[in-house]
Amino acid sequence: MAELIKRIPKKYSGIKEVEICIIDDGSTDDTAKIARKAGALVFSDGMSKGLAYRFREVIDIALQRGADVLVNIDGDLQFMPEDIPVIAGPVIADEADFVAADRFRNVETGKNVRPENMPAGKYYGNQLGAWVVSRLSKRSFNDVTCGFRAYNRRALYALNLNSDFTYTQESFQIIAAKRLRIKTIPTKVVYYKGRKSRVVTSLIKYISTSTLNILRAYRDFAPLRFFFSVGMLPFVLGVVGMIIAGWHWINTGSVSPYKAFGIAGLYLASMGIFFWSLGLVADMLVRINGTQEKTYEDVKRLRFPEKK
Repeated sequence: MAELIKRIPKKYSGIKEVEICIIDDGSTDDTAKIARKAGALVFSDGMSKGLAYRFREVIDIALQRGADVLVNIDGDLQFMPEDIPVIAGPVIADEADFVAADRFRNVETGKNVRPENMPAGKYYGNQLGAWVVSRLSKRSFNDVTCGFRAYNRRALYALNLNSDFTYTQESFQIIAAKRLRIKTIPTKVVYYKGRKSRVVTSLIKYISTSTLNILRAYRDFAPLRFFFSVGMLPFVLGVVGMIIAGWHWINTGSVSPYKAFGIAGLYLASMGIFFWSLGLVADMLVRINGTQEKTYEDVKRLRFPEKK
C-alpha cells in the first residue's frame, strides 16, 4: 500500500489539487495505518461491507469533497500507478465523461490477448459481459469490469448503483445507457501467480453471479428484447404442438392420439404471450425509471453542488 501511494503521480496538467483517498473495507492487517502514515486520507469504519457498497461511498465522498475528476485503482499494484495520467487525461481534457482501462488489448499491438495468469473462466466471463453491454448500448467495448477508471462529475451524478456484488459492470451499463462519452484505453495489468482475489473467492460463484448480472442487465436495460427472447421458445413450441393436433383433427375429425400436443401447445403458446405482455409492462416501467433517474441526478447536484 505504501508503495502504491508513493508511486501515484502528484501533479497533473489542468489539476490544481490532488487527494489520495484509501477506502478500507474492514481490513484486519495494518493497511489503514500504513496508508495514513504514507500520507493518504483513509476512510474506515471497521466493517466489511463489500465492493459495490464501498464504491457508492466513494462517489459520495468524491462529490462531497468537490472533486472534478475521480480515479479509482486497485491497491495491490495489479495496475501501474504511473498510468493514472493516461487514464485520467481524456476526462481532464473534457474529451470523455468516463474512461476505463482495457486489460485485454495489448498496449503495443492493440490486439486482444488474455493476460498472463488470468483464469480462463474469468477471462471468458468478462468477454461475455463486454458483449452484452456492447449489444445493449449499440457500441463496442472490450472490457467492462476493469477496476481502473476515471470519471468526471457528470458521470458521478449519473451513477445510481444497486448491485450488492460489484460495481464495475453495472456502472458501465448505466453510463453507456445514459449516452455519456466513454473512452477505453489499453493498459498493462499484472496477475500475480498464486495470488487469490478477495473479490473473486470462487470461480464458480463469480461465473454464476456474472451470469445473473448479465441477465439482469438485459431485463433492466432492454426488457422488450429480454422478454421477447424468453417468450419466443415456448410460443414456437406451443404453435408447433397446436399445428400437429389441429392438422390431425382436420384430417380425421379427432385429436387423439395428439390431444396432449394440443393441450401442451395451448399452454406453451399462452406462456409465450404472457412473457411478451410482461415485456410491454416492463418497458413502460423503464420509461418511468428514466424520469426517476433524472430526478435522482438533480437531487445529487443539489446535495453536492460544484465548488467554484
